[in-house]
Amino acid sequence: MTDTVVDLGPQTRIVARLAREVDDARLGDPTPCPGLAVRDLLGHLTGLCAAFRDAARKDLGATTDTPPTAGPPDIGPGWRADLTAALDGLAAAWRDPAAWTGTTRAGGVTLPGAVAAAVAADELVVHGWDLARATGLPYAPDPAALDLAHGFLSAAAEAGDQREGPFGPVVAVPADAPLLDRAIGLSGRDPRWTPTR
Repeated sequence: MTDTVVDLGPQTRIVARLAREVDDARLGDPTPCPGLAVRDLLGHLTGLCAAFRDAARKDLGATTDTPPTAGPPDIGPGWRADLTAALDGLAAAWRDPAAWTGTTRAGGVTLPGAVAAAVAADELVVHGWDLARATGLPYAPDPAALDLAHGFLSAAAEAGDQREGPFGPVVAVPADAPLLDRAIGLSGRDPRWTPTR
């Protein structure tokens, strides 16, 4: 994946900014994640931040062993502060070079630390896009996190069934499309997705 520690802080701050700008009236709106409304996506982001924070710390247990198929936790009245704190904790944990070494667990799967970091970047980049697209907010991911996410998604597509991305069937995107569109296509989403209200 990478031998270099990538600071996920710029990407977590982008996601936190998106969350601050979400209009509460849109919490029930659909997202590009099949079956997930905006509120579900926000709950999922909060939960995955805790899981990947603990994966970085090698603090294995309930947060790191919950499979991604488990339903997202609901959000409470302080969800913006909760999500921001979770994003900050994830970024801080992955700044430690030791997080990128050895093995860890996330989503109930044992994997190398550097791969877990790439998965965390992928989750932040793709779900940041999901949130922005669902709510009509502008979005430009952090370039370093996008590169890491795209590398993970490309490797996943090459290693497995090339028709399947981590989140669904790969969507064909032109080779000269922007890197974000190519990453979104590899994730199993259509970069042209727009909400229907």
